[in-house]
Amino acid sequence: MRIKNQLIYIMFLTALLSAQDNQMVIDGLAAIVDNNIILKSDVAQLVQMTAIQQRINPELEPERLVKLQKDILQSMVDQKIILEMAKLDSIEVKEKEVDQALDQQIEYMISQAGSEELAEEMLGQSLKSLRREYKPDMQDRMITERYQQQLLMSITVSRQEVVSFYNTYKDSIPFFPTQVHLWHLLTEVEAGEESLQKAKLLISDLRERIINGESFETLARDYSQDPGSAANGGSLGLIRRESLVPEFGSVAFTLSEGEISQPVKTQFGYHLIQTMKKQGEKIYVRHILITPEISESDESRAYQFASNLKDSISTIDDFSRLSKIYTKDDETRGKGGDLGWVNPQKFPIPEVAQIINYLEMNECSRPVKTNFGYHLFWIENIKMGGKPDLSRHWTDLEMMAIEHKKADWYSEWIVKARQNFFIQIMD
Repeated sequence: MRIKNQLIYIMFLTALLSAQDNQMVIDGLAAIVDNNIILKSDVAQLVQMTAIQQRINPELEPERLVKLQKDILQSMVDQKIILEMAKLDSIEVKEKEVDQALDQQIEYMISQAGSEELAEEMLGQSLKSLRREYKPDMQDRMITERYQQQLLMSITVSRQEVVSFYNTYKDSIPFFPTQVHLWHLLTEVEAGEESLQKAKLLISDLRERIINGESFETLARDYSQDPGSAANGGSLGLIRRESLVPEFGSVAFTLSEGEISQPVKTQFGYHLIQTMKKQGEKIYVRHILITPEISESDESRAYQFASNLKDSISTIDDFSRLSKIYTKDDETRGKGGDLGWVNPQKFPIPEVAQIINYLEMNECSRPVKTNFGYHLFWIENIKMGGKPDLSRHWTDLEMMAIEHKKADWYSEWIVKARQNFFIQIMD
């Protein structure tokens, strides 16, 4: 639950205490909350992690770093308080949930740092040790979030409260973007048999060359058509099975370390796969991708197929039914192509912003070409943007009013909760 710029990632190290000859060795206390302590090393480590995530340069932004340190320490104190109160309500999270959240946290850190090596260098420790040390703390963070959700879930706003919120903040609420309730049906442009055979022959030839001693990395740089990995010798790095398309993943996870696969066909083309190392649920893997060329006849065939589908659609029910059958977008197939409310200007497919003004409501569009193939679009409804207005933006304003009320309620609640605990912040 996001409460007034509360830190997204409230994680901290397990208190590093060791007993020797009945003496406690402590690396320096940052705070005490009843019987719980917060170590300076815990705060420093979390500040370092968050600075990486938020791309804060300590040398260029010292004031921002100081504020981050204060915010993190206060968040850690509040988390100790919430954890104690959550124990009384027996709030729990499953280990599987903790593992998934920790995976996402580490992968996000890697993406912000640029690579695993850079993330480890910035953190001063391996990601493996980070995972081991932070797992209990991730569990604590999730317990506090769940407890906060439980506290806030019953908060609602009346119509008058929404009006009052609007009248108070209308001059500071930014303009709303125009949104459309959009549906789509995606058809792919598939290579013909001649192009497929040509690509398969090339990938098979590359495999023979590797088996006969040529460098996998060199051939990947020279021939692979995967722009994300070719420059790195085909390396995809450390990756989980669910991050791979099924055909690729099923082969990559069954290969012996160092083994070269036979050509593997996926929606992207033909691959040679080499699993370099297995590490639990992840593997270090590299590949060479050869994508079949798309001919003019392939383009024409795909366009004609999409056009035929358009001619069969006259209602939203027709659109939904055919999308469930023919769309190549796995994420929306089960919903009949329903993309929900989207801001065309920020939609991942830039062509939507370019053509949205030319589409009619409740009418199937002509095929629209994008990097993914040919789309059919259907606009079910439009929410006009512009300056906030109660009549046009009631739902959005209601949600903003609820979040504002929750933030105020939580701020008051945590101030009162602190009074029930002994809290000492060290200099």
